[in-house]
Amino acid sequence: MTLMAKRILVAFILLAIGIPAIIFGRLPYFLLIVIFIGMASWEYVLIFRAVLISPSLWLTVGGVLLLLAVRNYFPASADAVLSLLILAAMAVHLFAYEAGRNQAATDFAVTLGGIVYLGWIGAYLLDLRNLPGGLWWLLLVLGTVWLADAAAYFLGSRFGKHQLIPRLSPKKTWEGFWAGVIVGTLACVGLALLWHQLGGPAVTVWRAGLLGLALSTLPTLGDLGESMIKRQAGFKDSSNIIPGHGGFLDRVDSWLWGAVLGYFLIVWFLL
Repeated sequence: MTLMAKRILVAFILLAIGIPAIIFGRLPYFLLIVIFIGMASWEYVLIFRAVLISPSLWLTVGGVLLLLAVRNYFPASADAVLSLLILAAMAVHLFAYEAGRNQAATDFAVTLGGIVYLGWIGAYLLDLRNLPGGLWWLLLVLGTVWLADAAAYFLGSRFGKHQLIPRLSPKKTWEGFWAGVIVGTLACVGLALLWHQLGGPAVTVWRAGLLGLALSTLPTLGDLGESMIKRQAGFKDSSNIIPGHGGFLDRVDSWLWGAVLGYFLIVWFLL
């Protein structure tokens, strides 16, 4: 089986698991996000440990999972929990320094980065689903991000000739980027109209187009940001757990940006 065929097959399997959880919401969706973001945080720690930086595994993964749970079930306590996690990370690493770990300050920064980026930002995937009409908003946001990513990948692989950002991601091209922007923008308009016909909220064409433009342009930075982390460690993928797709961190890099941007754009302009 070719890499492309394996990638497509696994994508359909993931959709077969993920779509029912997204539609049902509640505990199944929460567990889906916990698995993806929790595994991504585990890969994050292992990537940095490969270059002799030692973020706390238990505090990074545990802090991410705790933030997901609190943001979903006890949102009023989320600020306090995040603040305590920051203090806990400082305490853990200052004791590590005293025990002889000279790079403990760097370890602290990386632990904190994982907790905040994957835990706090990742929780917007839950916040988005918990909005009024959250099912439709989540399908609109993730559907747009997925279709933009797919267009950028497939069309960029086929027609791409000009590198977008060669040091970070030499296979990404301007042709693929613009294909993703165009397809993602149009897809957001089409999905908004389709979801409205099926019972979702009404979104004007121009607002859906602007939302689609943001969701097909800016989440590319999430993909490139993850590439930055992997390149520093000399990794091609965050792991090889998902055949044809790499690891969980590879799968959620654009979701993170899409979720937080989609959440605030929807709350500020569409609700």
